[in-house]
Amino acid sequence: MDERFNRWLLPPLLALLFLLIVYQYVSPACPGAACPRRPPASAARRGGSPVEREEEEVAAAAALPKLVAKFPFARGELCRRVRFDMRGRDVIVFLHIQKTGGTTFGRHLVRNIRLEQPCYCRAGQKKCACHRPGGDKDTWLFSRFSTGWSCGLHADWTELTSCVPAAMERRGCAGNRTLRNFYYITMLRDPVSRYLSEWKHVQRGATWKTSLHMCDGRSPTPDELPTCYEGDDWSGVGLQEFMDCSYNLANNRQVRMLADLSLVGCYNLTFMNESERNMILLQSAKNNLKNMAFFGLTEFQRKTQYLFERTFNLKFISPFTQFNVTRASNVDIGEDVRQRIEELNFLDVQLYEYAKDLFLQRFQYSKQEEHQKKRLKRREERRLLREQRAHQWPREEAEEVAVTEDYSSQVARW
Repeated sequence: MDERFNRWLLPPLLALLFLLIVYQYVSPACPGAACPRRPPASAARRGGSPVEREEEEVAAAAALPKLVAKFPFARGELCRRVRFDMRGRDVIVFLHIQKTGGTTFGRHLVRNIRLEQPCYCRAGQKKCACHRPGGDKDTWLFSRFSTGWSCGLHADWTELTSCVPAAMERRGCAGNRTLRNFYYITMLRDPVSRYLSEWKHVQRGATWKTSLHMCDGRSPTPDELPTCYEGDDWSGVGLQEFMDCSYNLANNRQVRMLADLSLVGCYNLTFMNESERNMILLQSAKNNLKNMAFFGLTEFQRKTQYLFERTFNLKFISPFTQFNVTRASNVDIGEDVRQRIEELNFLDVQLYEYAKDLFLQRFQYSKQEEHQKKRLKRREERRLLREQRAHQWPREEAEEVAVTEDYSSQVARW
């Protein structure tokens, strides 16, 4: 009796099981709406749909500190990309302004860039041989640590632009100078910190007396560029005495070194009135800085590294280090002294405000562009994944239907 009862009970139970299996695949889980396919297992593990994750990442990118722009720059002035051809005739020219962190940055250029053919630096020697890959003895870098002071000690923009092409030819480099592309770069620093740092450096005996200050084919006369001290150097000079020298080259050094001095009669202060001279120098320095391939700021080492890598498509081996404690930062000055230094460097103060705004706008623009490219890349990956699954799912469903039909036929036989 029990065996007969089990024989009659088994087929209905199997049929019910079959209906439950079929219902799982054909019943609408989302009434009144088209149900999406099951998300990939990776999405389930990470939590949320791909769109939700993307929205979270976009929100994270938008969480970057909001920059209130002071100067309006066009898109072309913010997007700095150069197709630097290291195998060709492209040259990076480093304009090294005193006490802006240029020595550290210059060492990064010769020792810290990931190159197909790294610069060859001998132990105990300052200069390195930065040859192009492929056995070419030509150099791709014109700087203190690669070519030395070939255009004079701490040559400025006026000197470099007139000197570099000929200096490259004098080095015996192959190729016509007209075929070269020169990409000028520099570093700037907060004017007060830079001024104090230069004072401490001069106090220790620095003079830079061998600087040429070439402009329009000649160096300035002693009357045009007098010295602030007698003797070999200005060692031990106090800050007050340093500030009292009206023709101290530390004053507004960054503007002077970035401007075209030919526009104002070089170092001849009688060429035009002072206010007109200052206006032309500042505007020239701004234009030259803006049109340079790249410039960095001492106060933003990591951002400087990021923008350099984005500009030249070159990667540094190790990250830059931000040093917030310097000799200048250890100088205790009152508000009146700080104000006096700002007055002596009023052109540099305006240039740095301009440079900082441009620098941070370029950084923000590059970050947003990077996030946008990543977002578009993820969208394309999801599109390809959907297409791939669109081809896979019909086959999987057909296999499931075949298994179900085979199972139902077995139930019918039972």
